[in-house]
Amino acid sequence: MTAVMIQGCTSWAGKSLLTTALCRWYARQGLKVAPFKAQNMSNNARVIDGGEIGVAQWLQARAAGVEPEARMNPVLLKPESGSSQVVRLGRVDAELSRWPWRDRSEALWPTVENALAELLDEYDIVVIEGAGSPAEINLAANDIVNMRVAERAGAPVLLAVDIDRGGAFAHLYGTWSLLPPHHQRRIRGFVLNRFRGDASLLPPGPEQLERLTGVPTVGVVPMIRHDLPDEEGAALRAPVRGGLPPVAIVRYPTASNLDEFALLEQVADVRWATQPWHLEGAATVILPGSKHVASDLAWLRASGVDAAVVAAAGRPGVRVLGVCGGLQLLGRRLEDPFGVDGAGDGLGLLPLTTTFERDKLVRRRSLSLPVFGEPWAALSGLGVDGYEIRQGRTVGEAGADAVVVSEGNVAGWYLHGLFEDAAVLEALFGGRPTRSLDATFERLADVVQDHLDTRLLRSLAGLS
Repeated sequence: MTAVMIQGCTSWAGKSLLTTALCRWYARQGLKVAPFKAQNMSNNARVIDGGEIGVAQWLQARAAGVEPEARMNPVLLKPESGSSQVVRLGRVDAELSRWPWRDRSEALWPTVENALAELLDEYDIVVIEGAGSPAEINLAANDIVNMRVAERAGAPVLLAVDIDRGGAFAHLYGTWSLLPPHHQRRIRGFVLNRFRGDASLLPPGPEQLERLTGVPTVGVVPMIRHDLPDEEGAALRAPVRGGLPPVAIVRYPTASNLDEFALLEQVADVRWATQPWHLEGAATVILPGSKHVASDLAWLRASGVDAAVVAAAGRPGVRVLGVCGGLQLLGRRLEDPFGVDGAGDGLGLLPLTTTFERDKLVRRRSLSLPVFGEPWAALSGLGVDGYEIRQGRTVGEAGADAVVVSEGNVAGWYLHGLFEDAAVLEALFGGRPTRSLDATFERLADVVQDHLDTRLLRSLAGLS
């Protein structure tokens, strides 16, 4: 029954990446490792046996070399327009989704506690990721993800800060000082994350901070260039690189599963489109998944991006592709008889009608792609593996289910994950990724080895 927890002074302190790195590092020490995050908030999810979990915990399990499962992220909140959908142990809890946010925590705590207890019993070590900050004093009474979890697991805490943003020592001291004494004692080390520059300029900061708090700085982690998606899947605009096919991915407000495009950035010049002019010059325009299709359709129209997508579809040599919710948006009509999402007219680029249903379809799926005409012909007959997370059924003009469909230079498919298939990327963009997930995990573990106090890490895990 051993656990280590990474908490942060703020959101975006690098908790997910550090947890991923520790999962691989502890696995390299010969331990059976499980990741855990009690409650995640993200529209980027992966399908596992029994439902869906946040992509960060899916990646952490892959780094640990174990099968991802629902207990590793027992509560996933998927933001919607003005609220959030509650996914408990992989499945939507429609009743709790209607509850006010502050009322949910006590109802969800037994689920969190049981999942954590089972993982602690079954694994040598559980590497736990917190959320936001443990010093959110306005939310402390509803905490089911930071210090309450650390207490239940008996976990020592490493507190991370993004030093690249500035004010790192103030963030660390302020976070520590706002905690009650028994929580302060849980913090065993500070981690200065995303450091770049001259390390000789750090003293006497760490030493003074230790005198004030009694907590040593146990790591100075450099800014890590890696190929993993961030928790929200994408920056607003990726760096432009010459010589690669230009691809514009429309980022509407509730765009989902953007993490699946991380490998695409190795073979294409990816730009994240939020304005009509962002689509100019793109050889491929992608409409990704959407958590709230009707809301994102309204955004497309209000922003003028809808007209830019239609115009792109009319230009010779430009491909327009929709994935899941993007496929639905490309169709002619959205029907919503149960009040699930919202009805309206789509962009009309594919002869499709989508009807939103009460139950969400969550599954892995393998299929052979059909025979396509140009400009999609290179995809014809490829065997692909992906996953579906959707709450709509789409049919073509003849009433048949439309899972993969194309008409001229416009196409769509319901499967997520195809942009992580090297054969699909080569067929569409003429190149294959050169850096694998596993190689990235190994590099992250090397960073732990080189820049954190590994004697402390070993002792926290009960290793000699």
